[in-house]
Amino acid sequence: MSTLTAPTTRQDIARTISDRLHPKTWIVTVCLAIGWHVDCWSGLAWSLVAVVCAAVIPILFIDHGIKKGRWGDRNVGAKRARLLVMAVILASVLTCFTLMATLHAPRALIALVASMIATLAALALVTLAWKISVHQAVSAGAVIMLAQTYGPWALCGYALVAIVGWSRVALRDHTPAQVIAGTILGSVVAAAVFAALR
Repeated sequence: MSTLTAPTTRQDIARTISDRLHPKTWIVTVCLAIGWHVDCWSGLAWSLVAVVCAAVIPILFIDHGIKKGRWGDRNVGAKRARLLVMAVILASVLTCFTLMATLHAPRALIALVASMIATLAALALVTLAWKISVHQAVSAGAVIMLAQTYGPWALCGYALVAIVGWSRVALRDHTPAQVIAGTILGSVVAAAVFAALR
């Protein structure tokens, strides 16, 4: 009995981690945290614009695709479907960037959104040939930008990034190489763009 339930329990734990620490969770967290740090309530208001464009609109689009039977879940495994979702998210985040730049949002938030655009563009290019982990890229990018904003202690968040990586491999949604590549890409691109523009 225990040999039958153990794999199920492992899969359940991995699924819970993957769902709870979905990219949208990291996006909401990093937007609100940086928005507050930049300009308290005004910064939070601007960060909500980023949350809507980078998290809410994408999730609504993905959920609509699930209802229409275009893909099975929010992870969107098939390459063509992933690229379509990435294109929609990119358009939404580019709109956010244009709005923020035009209306003179806090510089750090513009840098944050620019980092999202650069990361997403890089992920899309890799996805043309290989299923790199979006979960890892987003979570790692969020942690590095929080560390650049709040200090090195925020790097402890990489422990959560590692847990997310384990869950993606345990669910067989990604190989270890895809998880590692996503972590590196997200960290490097986000760190470089955020540092350059903020």
